[in-house]
Amino acid sequence: MNTVCRVESPPAKPLLIYDGDCRFCTLWIKRWQQITRDRVDYLPAQDSSIGVRFPELPREQFETAVQLIDPTGAVFSGARAAFGALANNPSWLWLLRCYEGSPLFARLAESGYRLVASNRQPFSWLTRIGWGEHVERPAHFLVRSFFLRALAVIYLVAFASLGTQIIGLAGKNSIVPAEQLITGAKQQVTAANTGWDRYRLLPTLCWFDTSDSFLRIQCLAGAALAVCVIIGIAPALCLFLMWLIYLSLASVCGVFLGFQWDVLLLETGFLAIFFAPNRLWPWGRSANNETPPSRLMLWLLRLLMFKLMFQSGCVKLLSGDVAWHNLTALTVHYETQPLPTWLGWYAHQLPLWFQKTSCLIMFGIELALPFLFFAPRRLRIFAAGAMAFLQVLILLTGNYTFFNWLTLALCIPLLDDFFLAKLIPHRFTSRITHHASRDPAFSRRFVTIPLALIVIPITALQLLGMFRVESSLFAPVIAVHQWIAPFRSVNSYGLFSVMTTSRPEIIVEGSNDGTSWLAYEFKHKPGDVKRCPGFVAPHQPRLDWQMWFAALGTSRQNPWFMNFCARLLEGSPEVLALLDKNPFPDKPPRFIRAALYDYRFMNFAERRATGAWWKREERGLYLPPASFRRGVAQDQ
Repeated sequence: MNTVCRVESPPAKPLLIYDGDCRFCTLWIKRWQQITRDRVDYLPAQDSSIGVRFPELPREQFETAVQLIDPTGAVFSGARAAFGALANNPSWLWLLRCYEGSPLFARLAESGYRLVASNRQPFSWLTRIGWGEHVERPAHFLVRSFFLRALAVIYLVAFASLGTQIIGLAGKNSIVPAEQLITGAKQQVTAANTGWDRYRLLPTLCWFDTSDSFLRIQCLAGAALAVCVIIGIAPALCLFLMWLIYLSLASVCGVFLGFQWDVLLLETGFLAIFFAPNRLWPWGRSANNETPPSRLMLWLLRLLMFKLMFQSGCVKLLSGDVAWHNLTALTVHYETQPLPTWLGWYAHQLPLWFQKTSCLIMFGIELALPFLFFAPRRLRIFAAGAMAFLQVLILLTGNYTFFNWLTLALCIPLLDDFFLAKLIPHRFTSRITHHASRDPAFSRRFVTIPLALIVIPITALQLLGMFRVESSLFAPVIAVHQWIAPFRSVNSYGLFSVMTTSRPEIIVEGSNDGTSWLAYEFKHKPGDVKRCPGFVAPHQPRLDWQMWFAALGTSRQNPWFMNFCARLLEGSPEVLALLDKNPFPDKPPRFIRAALYDYRFMNFAERRATGAWWKREERGLYLPPASFRRGVAQDQ
């Protein structure tokens, strides 16, 4: 049992004596004090009262190992003393039981303790690198508060942005009317999918109403709920309703709400429901007695961030694309991305060595640093800083809607309250952190643990799937994943797996005589070569974005584009509101066509000479001249 000796005057409760002059010891004693709370007393060996209280203990014992004196008078040393002290917390009792029940475990534990005790200086150095000044378990009240408010701001932007476009995208006279989708879905429902199953297969509130007013109401309600979360009103309930509404709109807007940031918002928002506090008001007794954040949900949010970044790096290498393998992808990325900024134009002019170095750094951040998300706090904070740095560079050079902002928000769960308290004035943090004594609600574990048992296996399956790992053992996980897939809340990620090396742009033109053609101008995508690439994020002009994807295929592969042209021939005000310039303000044209151009950035000399940001070369017709017949655009 590793009993050293006995004392005649034992303490009333266990007493652990440690070397108070050892920096390593004093740091970790803070963690032990946090674990055992007031069940164990701690005293530095340098305290003058020890020699008087326990004359049986020679001073040399304290120089080699910690000593635990229990209320029976027995004295234990080394690993046995450490496990005995920690065992006063029932959650740590298993260590003492392993020590007492397994001689092999006991020998290994004592050997490990002696190794650390004889090399306290290097282990102290490692502790400083990994944990800094705080090895005790950190609180996450500030982390939760700022993360949920950041997420709510992103929800607010997403709903507000979509609200300005929803009628042109999915309204009655839109490009892809929600009414037609629901009508078609009702016709396709079979006997096996009647009842509640249809709501799972197409989870949308538009089953009950597809009117333009109801689409607007959903966007307004989502924005109002986001404001409630920012204020602190019923955060868990509001987050659930926001997730439900955004899922509803994503289900009916189809091609226009199927981007990776849309499903990332749904997945993040779903996890946040269970991370949020169970309260109605941000003031009063409920706020003052708020339970700590769920550590399990905190780690699931970190796992989501890991999946997002690691998959983004892996898909680039696993795609076999030469541009990624030879590190030249960034030489074309800035001009071929959907909506570059004017800073992206300058980034494109940087020399080849800089572009290759940047690409290499990007791979390091996306492939190596995500593993630090599960490391000690200082390494995790460093990884969060590197991720934030990458996201800031991306949002400065390209308009990726709220995607980069959402990724920045996901960096917050990688932090802790020790770190945030140093950055934020105390008057803003005191009200959030003063109620950190309560344990997490036990009842919530009945939800979070089953959720983790679903999310973790599916995430593992998604990560292994990138490497073509297959096994019959995955069949139950695949079945569960397929069942929950319509809810878009456990997803795979990875942008630009294959780099687009050219930039085809669709220029839509109208004519009344079939000879003279006038171009429609979009709000943000390249058109006029002299228009400066601007900043529009976090707002997403969804039609402009979808035009970039449409140019990579054909008009026949994009039925929504044919509907778009039909709405232009009708002169639909809702669709025309999505554009910047309508060359036919009085009456819609008789004919429509779409030309395909290859766009390239000007260099410094060309820009000085012409004043243009772009140069373009016509490649042919994307859509031959068409007229309006029976509600669709048809080739002439």
